[in-house]
Amino acid sequence: MSVEIGAGLLFRRMREADLPRVMEIERAAFSHPWSEDMVRRELGHDFSTVLLATAGPDGEVQGFAVVWLVHDELHILNVAVAPEARRRGVGRSVLLRVEAMGLEQGARVAMLEVRRGNAPAIALYRAMGYREVGVRPRYYAEDGEDALVMDKDLAWCAAPGS
Repeated sequence: MSVEIGAGLLFRRMREADLPRVMEIERAAFSHPWSEDMVRRELGHDFSTVLLATAGPDGEVQGFAVVWLVHDELHILNVAVAPEARRRGVGRSVLLRVEAMGLEQGARVAMLEVRRGNAPAIALYRAMGYREVGVRPRYYAEDGEDALVMDKDLAWCAAPGS
């Protein structure tokens, strides 16, 4: 099932056939991308969702998120947007959709780690209501960069009038 959200984007779960495009975006987005095997494994977990944003019903994948629902926590593991789709609201739309999915499934909080040096992502997360709640020193094994831990109270977002 696909759900349409602003800017003509449609959202659906990833299928095995989407792996080449997802990996193209992953490699363009990160200096230390996930491997194909890591992404493929996410398709087999009950607690994991790989959500794709596409440009219309038959359109190309523009971005994606990998999320886990663990009890009442939505863990956002990975968010990436195709280079040609950046700064057009795709990342924000993907995050809004995964937050809504989390709420529908009982999540009360969304959590993520982000590289301390990833200023564009940090700015987006802050603008969307995420707050810094901690630091994981040398979290990224490839280069020893720290991760900022951020969270967002989803229960508050669902409150009437919010």
